[in-house]
Amino acid sequence: MLLTNAHIISPGLDREGASVLIENGQITEVANHTSGDLDLDGKMLLPGFIDIHSHGADGADVCDASREGLEHIAQTKLKEGVTTWLPTTLTQPQEKLVEIVHTIRDWAASAPLNIPGIHLEGPFINREQAGAQNPQFVRPPDLNELQELHQIFPALILSLAPEIPGAFNIIREASEMGITTSAAHTKADYATVMTATGYGLKHLTHFGNAMTGLHHREIGVVGAGFLEDSLRLELIADGIHLAPKMLELIFSRVPRENIMLITDSVSASWQSDGDTSLGGLEVEIKDGIARLKSNRALAGSTLRYNRGLKRIHEITGEPLSAIVATTSWNQATSLGLPNTGKIESGFRADLVILEENFEVFRTLVGGKANYFTS
Repeated sequence: MLLTNAHIISPGLDREGASVLIENGQITEVANHTSGDLDLDGKMLLPGFIDIHSHGADGADVCDASREGLEHIAQTKLKEGVTTWLPTTLTQPQEKLVEIVHTIRDWAASAPLNIPGIHLEGPFINREQAGAQNPQFVRPPDLNELQELHQIFPALILSLAPEIPGAFNIIREASEMGITTSAAHTKADYATVMTATGYGLKHLTHFGNAMTGLHHREIGVVGAGFLEDSLRLELIADGIHLAPKMLELIFSRVPRENIMLITDSVSASWQSDGDTSLGGLEVEIKDGIARLKSNRALAGSTLRYNRGLKRIHEITGEPLSAIVATTSWNQATSLGLPNTGKIESGFRADLVILEENFEVFRTLVGGKANYFTS
């Protein structure tokens, strides 16, 4: 396939009127051909988005442990321009997590986008910072449980609270297993986070949410995210989980290579206002915001990935070539996904074509158009 008249936007690259040749699922040439198989008429061509934290979409939840549900989420993610997705779990009983991960494994090979592994959010978190996680299933770190799940299907990320007893050991063991550990649902102070980085902690889950904030006498997990270059930050760019001015502050202070946009989307995304659930907890969607009925805590997001990028572009005013790495390349390098996240010869032809308003025109996975508008 030869794509022509494309406005290519890739990390450090902004090139209009360009062409991309795709052979056997890979990009083999970026040039200036004038005729080919698909004229993009100047539309933006970006590396496909990598959503490393998403629980569900459009009425389906990873924790439903349903192949049909996973397929529906994947098809919905393609509509957002996502080409690689880590199905993300919630704090659930051990036997339920085993069922969920088995279901993901059995489905992943037939998925319409890339499923290199999963993101385990919980169950080893701080009950006092459970947020929208179900506190009755919170439990201490258990290496045997983690190993069992990882052997079923690769866990690429484990989100946990580093201050709970046994967390340092499991961070070290997880790192040796090739699992990236991330601080989440935590009351840790700055010193504890820094100790955890010595054991292998690398990410901060949904930065700013369900973690200790910045205070002038104790800068907490948020302060660590601003100061420490060894930590990468997941950002939910919906303007709700992080206020627009907070997003502006982050982008003004944190190196681009340390920022990864996520959706943290739940089954409420793509849904109208009304009642739904998350991990067995009752949720209300109102004005496009999902909250637990019990305590009004934010229950994940309804964000669509492409709209998160649009918001960051509008808030920062930066050229897309300066921020596009936060949607793909940074995730790929952090998790060791080969030949992914750039538009260059030798890279996977995982691509998203965006209209001027950032709505998705086509999503290509391995060069194949797995989503396109009529």
